[in-house]
Amino acid sequence: MTEIAFTPALGRFLPTRFYDLVAALVRERIWRASLVREVAPAADDLIVDVGCGTGTLALLLQRAEPAAWVIGVDPDPVVLAIAQRKAGPTGVDWRTGLGDELADVVGSEIADVAVSSLVLHQCPLPVKRAILAAMYDVLRPGGRLVIADYGLQRTRTMRLAFRIVQLADGFDDTQPNADGILPSLIAEAGFEDVREVEVVPTITGSISVLTASRAAPAAPRPA
Repeated sequence: MTEIAFTPALGRFLPTRFYDLVAALVRERIWRASLVREVAPAADDLIVDVGCGTGTLALLLQRAEPAAWVIGVDPDPVVLAIAQRKAGPTGVDWRTGLGDELADVVGSEIADVAVSSLVLHQCPLPVKRAILAAMYDVLRPGGRLVIADYGLQRTRTMRLAFRIVQLADGFDDTQPNADGILPSLIAEAGFEDVREVEVVPTITGSISVLTASRAAPAAPRPA
């Protein structure tokens, strides 16, 4: 990917500065709270928020456990500037970088948890795969993945509502999400125990919270 190969936070519809206002309309308090519960931050955890946008999730995670080390990564300097203004003097570490370049931005096999919200639906299929592979690589063995994004649109109502997102972000990139591809893509990246733990209907389609893990090394057999 190049530095211009990402879709802005609100796609083609609105400037980035309106992102937090729009996010509030898609029940973000509900699915973000679910995501934070699944992460369950612990002291000294290293948590990487991939495509952190304006920083809402990263800040929630840091507030849930101030002793955790939260790194927010995003390729868009405009949204990172918003995130930094919102954060003030918090302990979140903001870094500029693309989701498929986490090894260069953060490191390999270093994070306890990798999270992402409303990123993958905006990406072409090869980039979805590349980001998930990078998230796998950034996790230590035994680390966990937690994602909130538009998933399988199960009902006609949700499919119609999701058209709003598709008009903003493009049909080619978003349709695989609507068809329910995320669990299989996560598994293809090497993750185990892939689960959809919650589905939240919104005015723009349903948002799924998914969890998975990177396998821990096998315990040595007793001599």
